Amino acid sequence: MAGLPTTSSRDHARARVLAQRVRTLREARGWTRAQLAKEAGIHARTLVRVESEGAIQPGFFTIGALAEALDVSLDDLFRQSEPATPGLWSAGYEGRDIDSFVASLLDSQIEVVADVRLTPISRKPGFSKTRLGLALAEVGIEYTHLRGLGNPKDNRAPFWDGRLVAGRARFRSVLRSDEGQSDLDRLAEHARQSRVAVLCFEKDEERCHRQVVLETIHKRTAAPVRPLA
Repeated sequence: MAGLPTTSSRDHARARVLAQRVRTLREARGWTRAQLAKEAGIHARTLVRVESEGAIQPGFFTIGALAEALDVSLDDLFRQSEPATPGLWSAGYEGRDIDSFVASLLDSQIEVVADVRLTPISRKPGFSKTRLGLALAEVGIEYTHLRGLGNPKDNRAPFWDGRLVAGRARFRSVLRSDEGQSDLDRLAEHARQSRVAVLCFEKDEERCHRQVVLETIHKRTAAPVRPLA
C-alpha cells in the first residue's frame, strides 16, 4: 500500500533506536565503548557501528550479548529514547586523528558535520573532503561542505598573529556575500533540526573564523553552542 514504510526503512529506524538506546545505557553506567565491548564479548569496532545511528543492523547474537552486558531485556534495549536536542558544536581537528575525532562526534550524538574550510584538503590522514565524508557516512553522520563560509587565504594571518578584531571584521564582510548568506541559511536550517558540528582545523576556536560562523548562527537560531569534547 502506498504510504506504508518499506521493510528497509523500518529496519533502519529500528537500528537507530538501538544505537541511541545502547549509547544511553552505556553512558548511564559510566562505561567506555571498550568496556562495554569487553563485557559483551564483541569487537570494539562492531560496537562503534552499532552506536552509529543505524550504520549497521546487528545480528541476534550481538543484540543479545549487549542486552546481557547491560542487564536489560531485549524489549528494553529497543525502547525509544528521547530525541537528542539540536544544537551546534565547535569542532577543530588539530591534534586529533580521524578515529578519535569520529568517536568524539558519536559521543556527542552529532548528526551533521558542516565543513567551513575554504578548501577541504588536509595533510592529516582522513581529513580531506572525500575520505572524511566516507568515514562519516560509515557511522551514519552526514557531511556537507559550506565553501561560502570559508575564510579567504589572505585573511588567515590575523587569526594567527593576534589581530583578531581585524580578521573577524574582514570575515564578516565575506559572510555578507550571496554565497555566504546562502550557506549561512543552509547551516541555520541544519542547526534548527539536527546536532551539527562546525568543522575547521584550529583546536582553539578563538583563533579560527568558525567562531564568527557559530556566533552568527546562534544569533539567528538561538541554538546552543558547545565545544566538541
